[in-house]
Amino acid sequence: MRIVVENVEKRFGDPRKRELTALKNINFTIAEQEFVVLVGPSGCGKSTLLNIVGGLLSPSDGEVYFDGLQGDKVPRIGIVFQEIALFPWRSVYENVVFGLQELGASKEELQEKGRHYIEMVGLTGFESAYPKQLSGGMRQRAGIARALSVEPDLLLMDEPFSALDAQTRTIMQEELLAIWNRTKLSTLYVTHNIPEAVYLADRVIVMSRHPGQIKSIIRIDLPKAGRNQEEYRMEFDRYVDQIWQLIRHDAQEALKDGE
Repeated sequence: MRIVVENVEKRFGDPRKRELTALKNINFTIAEQEFVVLVGPSGCGKSTLLNIVGGLLSPSDGEVYFDGLQGDKVPRIGIVFQEIALFPWRSVYENVVFGLQELGASKEELQEKGRHYIEMVGLTGFESAYPKQLSGGMRQRAGIARALSVEPDLLLMDEPFSALDAQTRTIMQEELLAIWNRTKLSTLYVTHNIPEAVYLADRVIVMSRHPGQIKSIIRIDLPKAGRNQEEYRMEFDRYVDQIWQLIRHDAQEALKDGE
């Protein structure tokens, strides 16, 4: 199974009733078990594209479809947002199993999968805690467990670690890779952080600004685990610089425009 994004465009109307093109001629695929990262300057439409892939927005033109999905199965999608959208009145366990409840899972399945994914993200012992009692990193882990619990065909992550401090962000990147190695989920991940993209991705899709278009798709030919180690430092930095050079001019222009 693969996810196909084909000739996608997105247009919006502004307050002056002018039509603005946010995305133009977007074409790429996500292979089964592939981790794809979107990077680009502010205002390039990364989050808009992720929302279209997730079915939260409709494209103005083009389509997104799952190629090779068995029978009439409706694809399941798990989403982790930048803002940690946990229900404050629900415990960690109740948040994690929320999607399963919506799918009509049995009590036994809720308990089994709830425990499994809470353990996977390292929150065993905090099942009864409420979001306000957790650190930012722990809340984001609960959000990841909730997205994983429905066992999605595609995992979408929209800058999930951007609000975390640098140390916590590094730890969460490492933990996300460990989780991915256990689940091997097809993943589309949005970030502004170029080293994060190189650390996580099988392929990095570099977007341009206004309207958002694909500038380049870069395959990261480094081992999935340990690519931040010293032996890969030069090659890692080369990928970071290559992506930065593609984005640099657009990022400077976005800064001038106050985006």
